[in-house]
Amino acid sequence: MRVLVIGGTRFIGLATVRQLAVSGHDVTVYHRGQTEPVGLPTSVSHIHTASKDQALPVTYTPEVVEQFRQLAPDIVIHMLLLGEQDALMTSQVFKGITDRIIVISSQDVYRAFGRINHSESGELDPLPLTEESTLRSHLYPYREWASEDAQSPTHWMHSYDKILVEQVFMRDPTLRATVLRLPMVYGPHDQQHRIYPYLKRMDDARPVILLDAAEADWYWTHGYVENVAAAIVLAAVDERSVGHIYNVGERETVHLEEWVQRIADAVGWPGRIVRIPQGRLKEPLALGIDPAQNIIVATTRLRQDLGYSEIVAEEEALRRTVFWERANPPEQSEPGVFDYAEEDRILKLVY
Repeated sequence: MRVLVIGGTRFIGLATVRQLAVSGHDVTVYHRGQTEPVGLPTSVSHIHTASKDQALPVTYTPEVVEQFRQLAPDIVIHMLLLGEQDALMTSQVFKGITDRIIVISSQDVYRAFGRINHSESGELDPLPLTEESTLRSHLYPYREWASEDAQSPTHWMHSYDKILVEQVFMRDPTLRATVLRLPMVYGPHDQQHRIYPYLKRMDDARPVILLDAAEADWYWTHGYVENVAAAIVLAAVDERSVGHIYNVGERETVHLEEWVQRIADAVGWPGRIVRIPQGRLKEPLALGIDPAQNIIVATTRLRQDLGYSEIVAEEEALRRTVFWERANPPEQSEPGVFDYAEEDRILKLVY
């Protein structure tokens, strides 16, 4: 199968391209050429965009579109769709070039995510969240953090909304779309370094890790990057996925304290996780969310319809993630996130 992956050089896209190539598919990646992935089979082809400046949204010159036409992909996997305008542009670009597209979406489309971020009100949403659960009514969830400067790395937040992306493709009669709503994804090449704040404390031999008592009981569905990539590949190769929306994520969701404990078990950390009364920890030592709304997402449809199952067990997933995080720590951290003196002060006040 000829597969065109848009944005396949980092994290989830990189893992997806690797699995497609290893499975014998004819894979081409469209990207800026600033990140040439290491370790990809030589069979993977590359088409580079003319723009070297802003990564998002993805743009297409007439020359690039002609290369797509000559490639004639059986399917497009788009990792980088942000909002309505680039979704509309993408649907126009690929008319007559392909009739299938995998749309990578997010579980932040659900109203429950608006509740944890204080942008939606009302009763808590019932769990688990399914593909039919209520979506956010408040659009553009990250606009308040967006820069007006078009060259800023946060400018994309201004028009970001996966709800609008999904609507464009599910209503387009010329493209047979599959939408995959991804969870919080962790693993090698995670640019957000999601487990690093806990891992660094463990590696620094901190005797305790502090969690807000309410946040300690908060549930959020995760997904290991290679398992998420396996779901993407499965949806791409299985025609039964056409016209459907699927949640992707782990089978079992645990609360935050248990998640941190599993990281501790992976590295052999002997310390204690201590719950601090709600409200005593401030950001960035706390998440700053409304933990009353849990994010437990059902993946039953994906498993039953397409036969999905994880290819990497959680214990091995954490081992690989820890190894990568230790070898690739972030260049800088948010101010105050590792303020151990403040943590010690709070611990003494509370206990």
